[in-house]
Amino acid sequence: MLKKAHEMFLDDPASLMTLHDLTESDLALIRKFGQMIMPKMSEFVTHFYGWLRTMPAFEQFFSDAQRLAHVQEQQQIYWRSFFNAQINAQYIQERVMVGEIHARVGLPLPTYFASMNMSMLIFTKRMYDGSLYSDEYSALVTAFTKLLHMDTTIVVDTYARLNNKRLAEQSEALLAMSTPVTMIWQDVLMLPIVGIIDSKRAQDIMTAVLDKIAEQRAKVFIMDISGVAVVDTAVANHFIKITKATKLMGCESLVSGVSPSIAKTMVQLGVNVGEVKTSATLRDALESAFKTVGLNILGRPHFDDRE
Repeated sequence: MLKKAHEMFLDDPASLMTLHDLTESDLALIRKFGQMIMPKMSEFVTHFYGWLRTMPAFEQFFSDAQRLAHVQEQQQIYWRSFFNAQINAQYIQERVMVGEIHARVGLPLPTYFASMNMSMLIFTKRMYDGSLYSDEYSALVTAFTKLLHMDTTIVVDTYARLNNKRLAEQSEALLAMSTPVTMIWQDVLMLPIVGIIDSKRAQDIMTAVLDKIAEQRAKVFIMDISGVAVVDTAVANHFIKITKATKLMGCESLVSGVSPSIAKTMVQLGVNVGEVKTSATLRDALESAFKTVGLNILGRPHFDDRE
């Protein structure tokens, strides 16, 4: 089984260096440059946050003085690690943590990209003292760019992974809310469907319904579609497939909430409903379901107000 990208990063820093054409000679140049730069980190902080204060994200993420001081401290730790250029599992894990923090606080990726680009310009332009030969300086900028891109790869991969995980969890929560298959009476299940039905949602509904039928050993399933926004051929076919699948499990399926407009649309589309049982109202579907399971529904007695 193939490893995920972030797992490869953690397990094999050498492969990550190869991916970005980063050599030991590059790292040696970065360390040499770091010896010039690190004693002047306060100058970097002044330049960087002078720029960042002009960005829209500053007020949202860095306006709190205590948080700003903490971020500045962590940023200096990050750059000390960068200029030390010891590419190992710890180095990679530190970048993973940066990605996790950015994802957790919701810092936009464009702001992160712009910040890394500005940091590079500050280090290699504003803070560079001109002490290197031109060829060596050119090689340094290339090496700096490679390592910066490697760091960015790790951070963005982690950011995307956590965001995708969050979206998947939200989708699962929405799915649970959008397919509330409920036992309304012994042997009778009901699912009210609201909104738009596409192939993915139809498949999710079918899975939820069949699982519930198996779990509860239900005899009747009512699908109320009075809240469905649009019914076209595809949607109608989804409904038919769901009802046929429930029948295969020995559960009778009833479709309620078929309005005049829905009925007219299905006829105009030439949808073959086959043996699907339908009703205009949920009440009619409930009465049919109760009869199927052998329940007699007694009407409420009428009392004369004069008595």
